Amino acid sequence: MKNVGFLSFGHYQAVPGSQTRTASDVMLQSIDLAVAAEELGLDGAYFRVHHFARQLASPFPLLAAVGARTSRIEIGTGVIDMRYENPLYMAEDAAAADLISEGRLQLGISRGSPETALRGYEAFGHVPAEGTSDADMARAHAELFRAAIAGAGLVESDPRMTGRSVTLPVMPQAPGLADRIWWGSGTRATAEWTAQQGMNLMSSTLLTEDTGVPFDQLQLEQIELFRSAWAAAGWEREPRVSVSRSVIPVLDAQDRAWFGERSGEDQVGHLDGGLARFGKSYVGEPDVLAEELAADVAVQAADSLLLTVPNQLGVDYNARLLSALADHVLPAIGWKPRT
Repeated sequence: MKNVGFLSFGHYQAVPGSQTRTASDVMLQSIDLAVAAEELGLDGAYFRVHHFARQLASPFPLLAAVGARTSRIEIGTGVIDMRYENPLYMAEDAAAADLISEGRLQLGISRGSPETALRGYEAFGHVPAEGTSDADMARAHAELFRAAIAGAGLVESDPRMTGRSVTLPVMPQAPGLADRIWWGSGTRATAEWTAQQGMNLMSSTLLTEDTGVPFDQLQLEQIELFRSAWAAAGWEREPRVSVSRSVIPVLDAQDRAWFGERSGEDQVGHLDGGLARFGKSYVGEPDVLAEELAADVAVQAADSLLLTVPNQLGVDYNARLLSALADHVLPAIGWKPRT
């Protein structure tokens, strides 16, 4: 059975129509929406992470709060930019949030995406070593973070304090968290690398490559390459794969005014120095959306679907949107509400 959760980009701005006018608004409403999603039987509450922008940034206080207010749904990120992270401090924060949620944390991480800040990670104290790129640095941070949450000894103890010399791990430790790390992949090649590293695959609403085929077919190819590479690597556990989609049911005239009446098309544009293919938004009557989503081959291939929400429209609107999808659209892809 499919897992379905929402993904919030966490925008806030004091503009007409916005229900999230401040950072406080967006964080408190994110918690409330997670509670509402759990009551609807959805499986997850995920949050995007951006820096130097009016969006959600440091995720762990929010994840811990969501974990404390809910009891069943997965909580996670999509994704944390590892260029900005102190891997050991992040390991402590992640373990704490996972323990508060009793093992429900699902962390999406990546090498980052184009952003408003020019080399913003350098302001956080992270500068790529000579001869390496920011992507290399992100992967190095991810490697150290994953070693830390897996319990690796990282520093020598002081015999004057411990009476012996041993290697110490970061604390606390959260059992099982190491298997719940996802890499946000934008290409087929990085999907294969993700599998080789033993991480789950998180694929978004865009791919930073284009071969001329529809987005869902290109994403399906990425998923199949990931699973083949996973099998070749010989990992014992089954991997997880998520894809993200924007799915908006049109229920009244206000929805129609905000979002239009019908689904769009894939878009191809330039991103990060190359061509990128952006998946279409699904917009329309619920019965039409059910047919369209059921025909999306990447959605069918993935075990998890993250639905992006227009978070600035507030908790009530987004709870209504998710409820309509749960009742009329998601059953078409094999999803059933959890209890």
